[in-house]
Amino acid sequence: MAIEITTAEKRLLQKVSIPPRPETLLTVSREAKKSEPDVTVIAESISADMSIAAAVLQVVNSAAYRRAREVDSIQQAVMTLGFRRVFPIVRAVALKSALASDYDLSEFWRYNEWVASACVMIAEAIGRPELRDHAYMLGLFQSSGIPVLLAEFDDYADLLNAAESTPWQQVQAKEQERFQTTHTTIGALLAQQWKLPKIVVEVIYYLFEDSSIFNHSSELDNLTLDLLGILKISRYAIDLRTRSLAGEEEWQYVQDGVLEHFQIDEFKVDEMLEIVHEELFDIEA
Repeated sequence: MAIEITTAEKRLLQKVSIPPRPETLLTVSREAKKSEPDVTVIAESISADMSIAAAVLQVVNSAAYRRAREVDSIQQAVMTLGFRRVFPIVRAVALKSALASDYDLSEFWRYNEWVASACVMIAEAIGRPELRDHAYMLGLFQSSGIPVLLAEFDDYADLLNAAESTPWQQVQAKEQERFQTTHTTIGALLAQQWKLPKIVVEVIYYLFEDSSIFNHSSELDNLTLDLLGILKISRYAIDLRTRSLAGEEEWQYVQDGVLEHFQIDEFKVDEMLEIVHEELFDIEA
């Protein structure tokens, strides 16, 4: 499904400065295209960027990727997890580092990091472990359009603050009315320009659709709907601890579709929420 943009959005995109992909990501991407990627070249490239290397190690040692022994070097991370699992993590944290803003984004990224970790856990719990690495990347990158709009519009921060107590479906309608675009459209275009997987681009674009997106006539394929459902459950899990009223209302928009898609009930969802809360919040407490 192609991203549809209006004439107004095209004009906006001509003004918006989309950050280039970081050099580390370009190097790792080039190596990834080879039939036999050189692990040493990959590890050295990641290690050369201290901020990206530190972020990658933080992720692989997080609750989502918990291992019996701590991974203490990029070389070890690549050898232990395998390049195909490390690459999405590198891509996610590298792109995050490129989205600078004058606005304080610490809480914004903390929320997305929690959602990203939850996505890995939910992918495992729902029986889709093959999606966990794309799910992590999606969780971290789902709201990437927000820093772009913050940089472009002085009053966008007001909408972002409103989302603490207002469902994003309603906030997104105000985005469209006030700015003639939404952060999900900008985020999808950003993901597309940075050559993220098509499945990730589509989920970002359709992030706040209601339950009807999961029906049998949906234009999204089953794998994309799997990933969207995983993200929806993960957001709900984090929202219950960070913006519970708004998050509960957002979940009501998609609950029926998600449950039917995965053929699960509310009790199964509660079990998964408990796993996420225990790993990310209760242990820390």
